[in-house]
Amino acid sequence: MQAVMGACVLALLPAAWMYVVAGDRLRTAAEVPRTDVAVVFGAGLWDGEPSPYLAHRLDAAAGLYREGRVEVVLVTGDNSREDYDEPDAMRAYLTRHGVPDRRIVSDYAGFDTWDSCVRAKKIFGVDEAVLISQGFHIRRAVALCQAAGVESYGVGVDAVHDATWYYGGAREILAAGKAALDAVFRPDPRFLGPQEPGVERALAVP
Repeated sequence: MQAVMGACVLALLPAAWMYVVAGDRLRTAAEVPRTDVAVVFGAGLWDGEPSPYLAHRLDAAAGLYREGRVEVVLVTGDNSREDYDEPDAMRAYLTRHGVPDRRIVSDYAGFDTWDSCVRAKKIFGVDEAVLISQGFHIRRAVALCQAAGVESYGVGVDAVHDATWYYGGAREILAAGKAALDAVFRPDPRFLGPQEPGVERALAVP
């Protein structure tokens, strides 16, 4: 019995770490500090268009831009095959909702949260950002970006409590373990590559 209890405690430690790190860094869209860059994480496409969960994230980013709380939106997602391109779909959605194309920067190799955070720092030179995701994911995003050297605040957007929401919440328990290992061992992303001036250029345009 003690072994089982010990295993349960160890399994919950990564989640506890995420809650501690992200605890005072979560804000509503109305309260989040003004920051140059917002980062939106990919969340799947439906027939080439952002899934409802991803659309909610993008709506929040567009709202922050229109309110002058962010200047540039970095969209990070999966483009591992020719027929699946999250960043371009995210860019198109944002432009339809009032964000100028010149204010959007695409990261095509954001294959998971850690990769997105490390690439935001090392490739795009982001030192501070507002992160946008659903509530079940935002603590992990903040904790990982903090570990990657990006001073982060998280905005958790609303989501319908459907099967996807429950799946996402359950998945976070397992994902917390990987997140803790990433934060400790700091592996390189699947793709790193040279630095890109996209964010700097987007901030410089009038």
